[in-house]
Amino acid sequence: TISDVKMEYSIQITFREQWVDHRLTFDDMGGRIQYLTLTETDMVWMPDLFFKNEKEGHFHKIILPNLYIRIYPNGGVLYSIRISLTLSCPMNLKLFPLDRQQCQLLMASYGWTTEDLVFLWKDVDPVQVTKNLHLPRFTLEKFITDYCNSKTNTGEYSCLRVDLVFKREFSYYLIQYYIPCCMLVIVSWVSFWLDQNAVPARVSLGVTTLLTMSTQTSSINSTLPPVSYTKAIDVWTGVCLTFVFGALLEFALVNYASRSDKHR
Repeated sequence: TISDVKMEYSIQITFREQWVDHRLTFDDMGGRIQYLTLTETDMVWMPDLFFKNEKEGHFHKIILPNLYIRIYPNGGVLYSIRISLTLSCPMNLKLFPLDRQQCQLLMASYGWTTEDLVFLWKDVDPVQVTKNLHLPRFTLEKFITDYCNSKTNTGEYSCLRVDLVFKREFSYYLIQYYIPCCMLVIVSWVSFWLDQNAVPARVSLGVTTLLTMSTQTSSINSTLPPVSYTKAIDVWTGVCLTFVFGALLEFALVNYASRSDKHR
């Protein structure tokens, strides 16, 4: 799931990493032992990997802890665990709701520098995504794997990056925002066909549509974080408000001109 307000996204992943520890080599008994399986992570050395943009996360422990460690005869180690993560995802909402957002998953070494530990992507299919992935209001367009090594005053640290590109589904916003706004503008213009002497009807129609349009604008902004720039949806609602207010202003001018003619 992706949260626009908090600028974060939540994922559930099966995380796997492999390395070779020659201290763990053993006799495969003539090929009869393919690997040994452990469920205690403190029994072997492990890379000190962490997720750089993590806000919160947890391991899955139902019914048993969802993890295992496989040790192969040549000292190869495979570590697999299921994790749920909430990660930060800074967004640019200038084109909302016609935008695309790029969220990152950053994995780095916490204490070991590149002199001791280097992370590498698997050559084939390093990232696999569920085929039947369905997200509310978004579609995963593509993902890109890359490296993001960082240098500090204590050394250079290895880092892996996954860029997830999400495209926002426009159909939801068309039904929820654009069509209702168009209908409100059309209703406000109905007052042009009312008799200019029907003051209560025209005023009620104009004020009601103006208030409804203002409420719709507030409803849209409540689902988004406060930002310092203008969004595409702000331009749309601003134009709609202008048309609705213009219809009310037109009646006021017509009524004023009509009363002026009567006084003459």
